[in-house]
Amino acid sequence: MFAELSRIATAQFGLYPALPGPELRVAAREAIGVLDLVASDVRVERAWTDGDLHGEELSWSVGFGPRTRAYLLRPRDADGPLPGVVALHCHGGVKHVGKEKIADGPEPPSPEVRRLREALYGGRAFANALARRGFAVLAHDVFVWGSRRFPLGSEEPEEYDAAAGPHEHVVAKHCAALGTSFAGVVAGEDLAAAAYLRSRPDVGAVGCAGLSGGGLRAALLGAFDPRIDAVVVAAMASSFRDMLGGHVERHTWMLWPPGLPRLGDYPDLVAARAPAPLMVQYALRDELFPEAGMRRAHAIIGERYRDAPGGYEAVFADVPHSFDVPGQERAFDWLAAHLKS
Repeated sequence: MFAELSRIATAQFGLYPALPGPELRVAAREAIGVLDLVASDVRVERAWTDGDLHGEELSWSVGFGPRTRAYLLRPRDADGPLPGVVALHCHGGVKHVGKEKIADGPEPPSPEVRRLREALYGGRAFANALARRGFAVLAHDVFVWGSRRFPLGSEEPEEYDAAAGPHEHVVAKHCAALGTSFAGVVAGEDLAAAAYLRSRPDVGAVGCAGLSGGGLRAALLGAFDPRIDAVVVAAMASSFRDMLGGHVERHTWMLWPPGLPRLGDYPDLVAARAPAPLMVQYALRDELFPEAGMRRAHAIIGERYRDAPGGYEAVFADVPHSFDVPGQERAFDWLAAHLKS
């Protein structure tokens, strides 16, 4: 049935056109309904040191819901402005926490977070590892995660996450009824966080990086914020058309904003920032994406970067869905080359 429906929709709407990058960025932002949000009333809630790192827990308001909580991590003895990175946490089916998936605060990670990191991040908090490489790293909770989560009854992690899964359908419907989308609200909050990081006098050039749902957030942030200097998307690149009929149901509503297929395929939006620097890491044993979709994504992105030699770096690794330590280290080196020069 879906194959037949696909043929009809493609014929009627002319799906996946190749709009020029600047035009696509404007049209996609409008179609997705990206909210214009600001991180206001920023407060330092507490500060700590962890060996060679200095950390601050920040909070701010984006105008609705509970205050956003974030960690800002930087080398303890850093002198002068540092390159900044917005580190974007994944979806992972875990919503009772957000930033803690990728960043250590003053308390040790919970057993649930340790298990998630072992499965997806090589067992480490990549935001802290990146900060130790000489970056100012901002890891913040985003809409429906961590400090920004909805009250859904039980606060026990497993029970909360079990309730939060189907609640995402409710969130997506409310966003659609308000003329935006789940992706549009999340992107608005990420844009606000990036603008805050860039506003700090101790921060220079700013990039972003994330895995899976965090990779999607990185792609959207890179597409909609022209002042993001370098983007790393890990295990989150495939064509839409190759995901139909087998790879749709396991993904978040963030990946399916209304109207985007009439403007281009998802990799077109990932690459709409061309010629600005972009790294995409493809996990060849990724159970969430078909290899054909990853290969098509690489071809689409490569074509958009055809006139920007060195602007796009593709990494194909024989690993499952993850941002493991070798992948992180390669991304850190690449970010340093583009943000520290």
